[in-house]
Amino acid sequence: MRQTTQPIISLKDKTLIPWGVVLLCVLIGTVWYFVPHPLVVIVFGLLPIAILFTLRFPVPIGLMFIVFSFFRIHEALPMLYTLRIPLMLSLATISTLSWHLFISQKIRIYYRPEMIAFLVFFILVFIGIVFAGNRPEAISYFKSTFIKIGIMTPVLAWLLCEVSHFKLTLIMVTCGGLIVGFVTMFNKLSGIGLVEETRVTVGRELGSVLGDPNDLALVLLFPFSFAISVLMTKGLSFKFRLLGFIATSTLFSAIMATQSRGGLLGILAVVGIVAFRRVKSKTLFFVAGGIATLLLFVMAGISGRKSGGAAEEGLDESAMGRLHAWEAAFGMAVDNPITGVGINNFYFNYYFYSKYWDGLNHAVHSTWFGVLAETGFVGLIAFLTMVIITFKTARNTLHKVTTVNHQSGYQFSPVIRAISEGNLAGVAAFCVSGTFLTQGFTWPLYILIALTAAVAQFVENKGREYGQ
Repeated sequence: MRQTTQPIISLKDKTLIPWGVVLLCVLIGTVWYFVPHPLVVIVFGLLPIAILFTLRFPVPIGLMFIVFSFFRIHEALPMLYTLRIPLMLSLATISTLSWHLFISQKIRIYYRPEMIAFLVFFILVFIGIVFAGNRPEAISYFKSTFIKIGIMTPVLAWLLCEVSHFKLTLIMVTCGGLIVGFVTMFNKLSGIGLVEETRVTVGRELGSVLGDPNDLALVLLFPFSFAISVLMTKGLSFKFRLLGFIATSTLFSAIMATQSRGGLLGILAVVGIVAFRRVKSKTLFFVAGGIATLLLFVMAGISGRKSGGAAEEGLDESAMGRLHAWEAAFGMAVDNPITGVGINNFYFNYYFYSKYWDGLNHAVHSTWFGVLAETGFVGLIAFLTMVIITFKTARNTLHKVTTVNHQSGYQFSPVIRAISEGNLAGVAAFCVSGTFLTQGFTWPLYILIALTAAVAQFVENKGREYGQ
């Protein structure tokens, strides 16, 4: 949002204040009639302040909604669960966005290739609901999760347009991941919520998405790419880089504790992107990378897993389960090449397409095959196009922000360099870990699309301003 010196309420709008006071009194009286409790007066007394804060600070409100929706902070910290914070943040976000989009018009709407590609994919997913095998499940997931993604992806890109916004994004994403990372390590050390006796989870007793170690690894992997970028970016303050160091160490340990192969591959992708840009000798890079890969899998204790461990001969049970799931996914796409079986419908169609039925439905455990099954070949092409465009944009943006304009001498802020590198590392980690993690219809990629679009737009605007 652009900075403005105009007051929140202009002179011509101040005539509405008396009517607002009258309306507030009527509302208090009505609510008091049905619920005669002293808290009613307190709540309505604080309501104007809450409304003014919401309208004045849309960026923190929007980021808070993203953090709670993605990191599931209220599930990681059960004492917050009953407060319905995500619901309140969603109402606040919708209110402030509606105000600034349609009334104050302070949010500038623009479209970029990655955002258009996302829109095409979103429409295909929506159309697929009509032809879904289990339509209630498709509608339920679309309403509870994907519609929020559809709204917040472009809006987040439009909201973030200043260096201070990107700095706040880095801080909030890193801190959100740090909270979940701390809880993960506490559970691991305390033996809470372990599956297969060794793999850590969070909020499993609440039915949280963090209750699956693979999904938990995915959630932790997203802030890891930004934390390590903050740590390695010169020019940031000591306190900021210290936060990056603490978050990087905690998130690395937490991902290792999940013993997720997709999570470990994601770590390798993130570290690989960061290291490749800094290690001059590429021979040294690849040799050290190979050794680090072996050490990483040994340190994570993958061989000690109940499923996918060294105790299983040949292709382990976990790997065979994935192959059977991927075969079933391909069968779903062949039967439904244009629309797929519908969003969140793979699990419910597994029985009809699996050639190795063991009495249980299974998850697909692959982003690519999950998208293929649930949106068909057309949806997969649109999805791949969206990912490729986002990756290219992130790569080109990082190149621009790390290149000094010799004519003007302008150099981008370390914050912009840090978030640009985090975007590229995050997209790379998504592509690599997507082989084993189901994340086609969850938040990470779409937050990365929004951040990549926002940073790219900012960089292009500055480039035109300084003749780059």
